[in-house]
Amino acid sequence: MFLAGPLTNEQVKSLDGKLSEGAVDTFDCSHPIPPGTRQYFEYLQRRGVTHFKVPLSWAQLLPSSQSQQAVVTCYQTLLKQLLEVGLQPLVILHGSTVPDTLRSRYGGWESQELVEMFKQYAEFVFGEFGELADSWLTLSSFDELRDAELQHAVDAHTSVYHRYHQLFPNRDGGVSAGVKASEVLIIDKLLFLHSHQSDNNRNNLQTSSCSTTYCKTWSNFASLTSAERDAFLNESFPVDFQWATSSESFKVEGGWLEDGKGQTIWDRFGHENNVFDNQTADVACDSVHKVDYDVYLLRGLNVNTYQFSISWARIFPSGHWAKPSEKGALYYDKLIDALIESGVHPVVTLYHWDLPQALQDHGGWTNASIIEAFKNYADFCFSRFGDRVKTWNTFSSPWVVSHAGYGTGEHPPGEKDYVVASYQVTHNILKSHAEAWHLYNDKYRKEQGGKVGIALNSDWAEPVDPSRPDDLAAADRYLQFMLGWFAHPIFVDGDYPVALKNQIKQKRSECRHSEPARLPVFTPEESQRIRGTADFFGLNHYTSRLVNHSDGGCIPGPQGVGNFQAHVDPSWSSTASDWIYSAPWGLRRLLNYISTEYLSVTRVPIYITGNGMPTEYSGDTLNDTGRINYMKSYINEALKAIVLDEVDVQRFTVQSLMDGFEGKQGYSQRFGLHHVNFEDADRPRTPKQSAYFYSDIIQQNRFGSSKGNVFKGAQRQLTRRPTALSRSEVPSKSKVVWEKFSLQSKFQRKMYHYGTFSQGFSWGVSSSAYQIEGGWNADGKGPSVWDTFTHKLGSIPANANGDVACDSYHRLEEDLYMLRALRVKSYRFSLSWSRIFPDGQRSSLNPKGVEYYNRLIDGLITYNITPMVTLYHWDLPQSLQDLGGWENVNVTEFFNDFCDYCFATFGDRVKFWMTFNQPQTIAWSGYGLGQIPPNVRNPGTAPYRIAHNLIKAHAKAYHTYDDKYRKNQGGLVSIALNANWIEPKDVNVPREVAAADRALQFQLGWFAHPIFKTGDYPDAMKWQVGNKSELQGLSESRLPSFTDEDKSFIKGTADIFCVNHYTTKIARHTTARLKPHSYKYDQDLSEEDEEDSVTTAISDQTAVPWGLRRLLNWIKEEYGDPDIYITENGVATDNKTTVDDTGRVFYYKSYVDEALKAHNLDGVKVKGYIATSLMDSFEWLNGYKVGFGLHHVDFTNSNWPRTPKRSAHYYYQVMKDNGFPLPDDEKILYGEFPKTFNWSTASASYQIEGSWRAHGKGLSIWDMFAHTPLKTSNGDNGDIACDSYNKINEDVEVLKKLKVTHYRFSVSWPRVLPDGTNNHINEAGLNYYHRLLDALEAANIEPQVTLYHWDLPLALHRVGGWLNETIVERFRDYADVLFNQFGNRVKFWITLNEPYIVANLGYGYGTFAPGIVRKQYIAAHNLIKAHAEAWHLYNDKYRATQRGLISITINSDWSEPRNPHKQEDVDAAKRYLQFLIGWFAHPIFNGDYPDLMKTIIRQRSLAAGLAESRLPEFTPQEITRIKGTHDYFGFNHYTTVLSFPVSLGQQQDYEADRGTGTTHDRTWIESGSFWLKITPFGFRKILKFIKDEYGNPPIYVTENGVSERGAVNLNDIHRSYYYENYINQALKALLLDGVDLRGYTAWSLMDNFEWASGYDEQFGLFYVNRSDPTLPRIPKNSASRYATIITCNGFPDPAHGPHDCLQPEPEATSTPNVVDFLGLELSLHDAEVALYVMFGFLLVSSLVIIFVVYGLVRARKK
Repeated sequence: MFLAGPLTNEQVKSLDGKLSEGAVDTFDCSHPIPPGTRQYFEYLQRRGVTHFKVPLSWAQLLPSSQSQQAVVTCYQTLLKQLLEVGLQPLVILHGSTVPDTLRSRYGGWESQELVEMFKQYAEFVFGEFGELADSWLTLSSFDELRDAELQHAVDAHTSVYHRYHQLFPNRDGGVSAGVKASEVLIIDKLLFLHSHQSDNNRNNLQTSSCSTTYCKTWSNFASLTSAERDAFLNESFPVDFQWATSSESFKVEGGWLEDGKGQTIWDRFGHENNVFDNQTADVACDSVHKVDYDVYLLRGLNVNTYQFSISWARIFPSGHWAKPSEKGALYYDKLIDALIESGVHPVVTLYHWDLPQALQDHGGWTNASIIEAFKNYADFCFSRFGDRVKTWNTFSSPWVVSHAGYGTGEHPPGEKDYVVASYQVTHNILKSHAEAWHLYNDKYRKEQGGKVGIALNSDWAEPVDPSRPDDLAAADRYLQFMLGWFAHPIFVDGDYPVALKNQIKQKRSECRHSEPARLPVFTPEESQRIRGTADFFGLNHYTSRLVNHSDGGCIPGPQGVGNFQAHVDPSWSSTASDWIYSAPWGLRRLLNYISTEYLSVTRVPIYITGNGMPTEYSGDTLNDTGRINYMKSYINEALKAIVLDEVDVQRFTVQSLMDGFEGKQGYSQRFGLHHVNFEDADRPRTPKQSAYFYSDIIQQNRFGSSKGNVFKGAQRQLTRRPTALSRSEVPSKSKVVWEKFSLQSKFQRKMYHYGTFSQGFSWGVSSSAYQIEGGWNADGKGPSVWDTFTHKLGSIPANANGDVACDSYHRLEEDLYMLRALRVKSYRFSLSWSRIFPDGQRSSLNPKGVEYYNRLIDGLITYNITPMVTLYHWDLPQSLQDLGGWENVNVTEFFNDFCDYCFATFGDRVKFWMTFNQPQTIAWSGYGLGQIPPNVRNPGTAPYRIAHNLIKAHAKAYHTYDDKYRKNQGGLVSIALNANWIEPKDVNVPREVAAADRALQFQLGWFAHPIFKTGDYPDAMKWQVGNKSELQGLSESRLPSFTDEDKSFIKGTADIFCVNHYTTKIARHTTARLKPHSYKYDQDLSEEDEEDSVTTAISDQTAVPWGLRRLLNWIKEEYGDPDIYITENGVATDNKTTVDDTGRVFYYKSYVDEALKAHNLDGVKVKGYIATSLMDSFEWLNGYKVGFGLHHVDFTNSNWPRTPKRSAHYYYQVMKDNGFPLPDDEKILYGEFPKTFNWSTASASYQIEGSWRAHGKGLSIWDMFAHTPLKTSNGDNGDIACDSYNKINEDVEVLKKLKVTHYRFSVSWPRVLPDGTNNHINEAGLNYYHRLLDALEAANIEPQVTLYHWDLPLALHRVGGWLNETIVERFRDYADVLFNQFGNRVKFWITLNEPYIVANLGYGYGTFAPGIVRKQYIAAHNLIKAHAEAWHLYNDKYRATQRGLISITINSDWSEPRNPHKQEDVDAAKRYLQFLIGWFAHPIFNGDYPDLMKTIIRQRSLAAGLAESRLPEFTPQEITRIKGTHDYFGFNHYTTVLSFPVSLGQQQDYEADRGTGTTHDRTWIESGSFWLKITPFGFRKILKFIKDEYGNPPIYVTENGVSERGAVNLNDIHRSYYYENYINQALKALLLDGVDLRGYTAWSLMDNFEWASGYDEQFGLFYVNRSDPTLPRIPKNSASRYATIITCNGFPDPAHGPHDCLQPEPEATSTPNVVDFLGLELSLHDAEVALYVMFGFLLVSSLVIIFVVYGLVRARKK
């Protein structure tokens, strides 16, 4: 290096290309760079200069923590010029003298604050200039610095050094410091101190004079050589040792304001941008929504203990008991219960740094009142959770709170007061701890029997120079100031350590002009109360320090007051944290020290409550070998303390369970055993290698392998099958399955069944060798046909292969981790024939392959998982294929030999064997279609020959097991057959049924019939193939024949029935071609997908759940009711779907339920279910394009990480519940509504009245819309509708049949005010409503009148409609007319019906009248104001005399998050509700639009360049006038949706503003409307939401109902089901949730005009026959059911016997249908007969008269 520079101000002034003499001060970019610098640099380069010094000006760059852009640009230009001419910059961050601007604010280098400022400055510099230089000096000189100043400067350099290498890990060059020769020895000692002398020096140390515990402890280890110190101990931990991992609430939970949680100091700290990269803990790991996800990890780890902290602010948002959050407590209830269910002991920390901000606002831990607040908080936790939690930490690392939170201010609350606050905080924490301990001891211990302790953090302190007594004493003081500060009062004498008190006293006497520290004093009573308040000693330990004596002067803080300085040995391994260095031997010494210093009198155990290290957030995050080395050494040091030193350590806790929010470092440092991807909204958790390492230690309870026990699998009871079953008929008798199920309605088919499987049901997952193992040629494995096939380019998409696959051959522990976490009972896997016999024959036995399977099987047995082994899953050894493969009958012998070896080798543990997987696929796809290896394309004969040999091979293997092994091993042997369900195209056509049966016989019966029935093929096959062969001119059938001996040998060779099922097909009969010869054409049928099926990532595997139930029934009928195992069932998703696989969740939810129906309802003996598959893998011809896994495997990552998907957690829950127990939501609640409850049904004027131009009625916007082409379905309109304008009596009669107490109808605005104004009132229109009110009054039915149900007068629309603000006054005038005309009889008014629909569909989407788009916000604004004016009008003018109620009806779905474990889906669900119900309810009930709406719409509007928000603003006066304009909450509800976030970019409309997409659960029952799914549970939830959100107003449900489509079925069971369940949910809301529900309205009274859907959708309780001109109203069955509910006023409890309301009305008291006929009361029938008789007489009389007259006329003419 040839170095020049720096550039000086003098040179700048006289720069002319030559060197200037006499350099003065350095150029600092306070002025622009002169034009001649480039030429000057070129001159230097020509002279051989290679580097140029560029000192930066700290003062110029960051004068007040704000960078000066001009200065930055100047330096960047300077550096770029150097690089352009070929000079390398040597950048100097600073000299040594502190700039005055900084000194005045922070002091000099003696100030820790200045060190922090320098680190921030360096971070800024690296960000701005880091890409322009490779060589750096932090500080150019240390010559002015001494003692503490020098140490702080060196510490600053060290931190910057590490930060540079974190930012630029692979950068050449580096960071150093400028040191003069005279300074080298001092700096060298500070930077490169070693913690030990030479071994000879240590042997000569004098330790006999030690009097302190520290000195004695240190001296016990002082003589150890480094080799002795680090020697590894191979011993076991105690049998009952507790293995744990941990988390902390604010680091993982997220949900920072979820369910009323209060803000914490960490929330505030993060939101004020005090954390790395301005990160926050708002979502963190989203654990508040992911209990199942976190507990899954714990099961996988195999820990027996989990330590977590409770968020004080989640329980007590204000910090006080006054308002505890029940939802917060429920979260911890759920977590604790899940832990216990999984066999994990919960350890709870009450306080881990996240103080409620409300308490901090009053001083936090400096305020003595917090002691009582903490005690109350602890009291709540003990009482709520103590029945299950038996170990409590009051505090974790309280030293950090005092030191960093209130001393240095690095942590929140950011107070920098190491003189008073820090010590006062410790004082109050100690007293808080003691009070909590005494509370538990006095109030809870006897009943709960738990332990309460405290988790204290401490480094180990080692003297820099052991030969110096001062350094030994300094190291002792270091521990006393850190650990003793808290431990001494609790574990020794109730007071602070003498050393600490004396040191502070001494400092106070020395520093007369400043106060270095103020240590509070405990009273004797306080000391007494504190002493002994711990049942264990919790220790958090991470690192060690080298400590030397140093005069700290009068500087506050532990080092200044304690007269010590702490360093690290550069030989210690560093971590991502600049305070954690790996010095594992320190843990053993610290444990010995604690045991002697604190536990010699009161013997309590030590729990290591925290130990771990962080890694960087970039690079290879999963292969964390550094953490493994750290854990291995630290855990081993704990083992030494236990075994060699007899220290009572009972627990080891690895920090932490997963990556989290690491305080000020945010997410830049990762402590987790599991990687969390914080860039992914799913926050997926993926095990790192350290997780597998730790789980192995836990399993062994030691390091390395232990021989352990030899495990044996449990014997399986064999249910002997009947000796003979008759052959199948054509079609088979199993056609009864179609007769039983095929005529089911969709409602019946989709009705969800709740229940559980039999005890002992076998739940499992599956895989296969070639798909997951990899290691294709590892350890002597031979190639298989799939190896050969996939190595041929173009065979598989992207030329994928199974060479590595999931690498399971090398990652057995990772696979076992997943199985442990899932808690499956069974694992189905296959053996690779060529891994055990590389060339397919026994002579080539490969011991390494056998060893792999032995380890796998032993691992499964260890965790009580039953191995289900498939002997052949398609991967034939290539050597055998070279001999002809399955076409060679000799291969059957080789296969039997392979099976024989496997039975003998593994059969002591394997009790469930399958010979072949899907032999039909082997025969047809492998030898017919030629799609899979061995790729033979001979569809006419090869499949039949291959199947013939496979069946024989299976039978031979079965007999080998039966004859040689069954007696001793007691296992089961079967074959896994694949089958789609086949549904006939038309079940009423016999030949279609026969075709469906034939399809099943050709697929399933091909193998099942010989094995389970007669030993021969089904007659359907023999007949079809035989006839086809004969027609093709062949001399014999292409289907081979079995000899009688074969049949006898084959028949009955399966102990259970194993079936793989994925989809359903629809079959229809065809006459297929004769050529070419083909297995497919032999069947004479075609197949197609079921029309309502859900597509999947594999085109021919659509999801049709109901087919599984039918298939299971068919197997039961066809094969003699065997025990059935579903050995494969699953669904593929594309490779873009990673962990949020909602589709797979729906698949399992529906398919498993169909299996449950077969089991519970149909008596099918379903014994087990195997989900396909354990993890994503090589999916045969699809390669890695699709995945079936419950776990996502990242095949682009060389670690092949396995991450659980949502479906894994769902499937675990299904297994745990053994099915689907009836949830509380589905349980009927028996009870009654209040006596005053309103029962109603509803209609709307345009939908029923008709008479669109009658008697002066004006036109409405719906008249115009419905007469516009393509606006309504079929061009339907409301011209006639139900003709209710002319059928008042008929409508009231059906109302009377319903027994309703109320009837809701709307007034047609244009019928009353034809032009929309009160300039002309149509009396005929008024008269119609008067007559309707009269009829209702006569029937004792009270009216509920809606002023506006969407039929705006067309005249008003033509002047702007709801977009014109004048409509507010027009609506008020209209309301005035109605109040005046009808108010004396109408006591229940609704101003507007569903203003959301008016605004959004009418003025937003344009799908409803008037068909305007993107104007919904303006329309809504005017609708709300119109409502308010109508309300005020009634309130001011009419209420006093009319005494009615008036409000608005608002509609809303309930919204659930699509993935309830995902914060962004939870947020989307909330957004959906606020943009729907909140849009209108919030202004009326709470005042103004929801803040969420206002904020989002404003931000998006401004971002798009608009001057203001697209959402109009209410003035303060309008807000006041609108708020409170309600007497009740009118509510329309139909369904529930699942919400998830969507982004529509800069699109400026309602949908983009809401940013929410919706979907539905596939198991929800459909209706006649695409948007309406039957979801009763949502009704209760949204009623509760209204109560909580809007102050528990009286609620009247003003619409609720369900539609149908197509041909009307008067037996509308789906509607009866809907009303029963929805109304029962309303009852639950009333009785259980305290919702003030006053009334219920069924929509609708009768089928009517359903707006844009015309008459396609029918909601009515009464059918209106539109083919009859009289439009009769005919009751559906649901009308009777609704009437019964009304009569019962709810749901009487059947346990109390039959209720009177359920009895039909006796005939004697019923009113007969009679009419007055000529003064006589006759029945309808008699009156009809009499009428015909009279008509006959009249006709005859008329004819007689005619003839008489005719005769008289003729006589007269004559």
